[in-house]
Amino acid sequence: MATARIWDIFCKVIDNFGDIGICWRLAADLASRGHTVRLWVDDASALRWMAPAGCNGVRVLPWPQDGKPLDLQAAGLAQQPTEVLVEAFGCEIAPEFLAACAHAAQAGGRKPVWINLEYLSAEDYVERSHTLPSPVQNGPAAGWTKWFFYPGFTDNTGGLLREPGLLERQAQFDRARWLQAHGIPSEGQTLVSLFCYEPPALQGLLAQFSRQGLQGRPVRLLVAAGRAAAAVRALAGDNPGQTGDTQLSISYLPLLAQTEFDHLLWACDLNFVRGEDSVVRALWAGRPFVWQIYPQHDDAHQGKLQSFLDWLQAPPSLRAFHAAWNRREAPQGTAAGPLLPAADLPAWQAATRAGLARLAAQDDLATRLLGFVAKKR
Repeated sequence: MATARIWDIFCKVIDNFGDIGICWRLAADLASRGHTVRLWVDDASALRWMAPAGCNGVRVLPWPQDGKPLDLQAAGLAQQPTEVLVEAFGCEIAPEFLAACAHAAQAGGRKPVWINLEYLSAEDYVERSHTLPSPVQNGPAAGWTKWFFYPGFTDNTGGLLREPGLLERQAQFDRARWLQAHGIPSEGQTLVSLFCYEPPALQGLLAQFSRQGLQGRPVRLLVAAGRAAAAVRALAGDNPGQTGDTQLSISYLPLLAQTEFDHLLWACDLNFVRGEDSVVRALWAGRPFVWQIYPQHDDAHQGKLQSFLDWLQAPPSLRAFHAAWNRREAPQGTAAGPLLPAADLPAWQAATRAGLARLAAQDDLATRLLGFVAKKR
């Protein structure tokens, strides 16, 4: 096991909880390997449902955004100086924290390894930029070096979050027992999870499932709480079960802890996911999936999506479906509703399984972080 260290991770919750979700997974992963983590976050409310049991070795600390300073004394910074400082997604660490770290270093301690944890992408620049230094020019940490650390899908990147034993736990997952425990009927149905923003193509998806089902069977749509549920309810209502000739049934889920979200993905025949954290979990699930990438006003997300599909070696049918699902406008269809391309689940699953196998042969993000830190300490 690598030398146990004190880590401080800083996170600002921008929207949609992907940032805090990723930071929590990283903190818990590090703690499971014997490290001590202080997670500083401006809004930790999502952790009440995302990680209700907490994690031994992880302390969640408030990061006030109203001008109040961090409570470094209560955090025990003097007794446990930070050894690794993680600035998640360019959140700009509180200056009083850096000042305290600089003071400790001047008093005979060692300056921490400062990591700027970046966003996930399969684009070419990730390999070029991964682990590049960024000299700090101003402030209490002037003269230090910040290191860019890019998660990614290849050996020349920071890898992806994957807790030890994750794939083994998945192999032992009892799908029928999990569905029964959650009161989800599934006999004779294709199970589809839906975690999305508000894609214009959503109406077409619901119409298509209602008329045709999927794989020759009726669809049970398991809708995540929050924006996805609001979007579906606006189009379809509560629709708790099949009515009339429809081939679609809808189950609205409560907010799920991270482990339960993983189980949801493992239980379904097709997963619709959004953002960065859930697309990684969909890959580990090894099931067919469709990714709604976070839309950007300048359409920069489209290049990012295409790079990911290139890495996945996605078949044409999966590329066509992603193009339709990620459009700003709904695809053209009939009077009964816009249509999406046909789903080819066997081909999609083959691509996902092949991608998973490539990733499973690589070190995960925490392992690569630990190796990098060991070199810099």
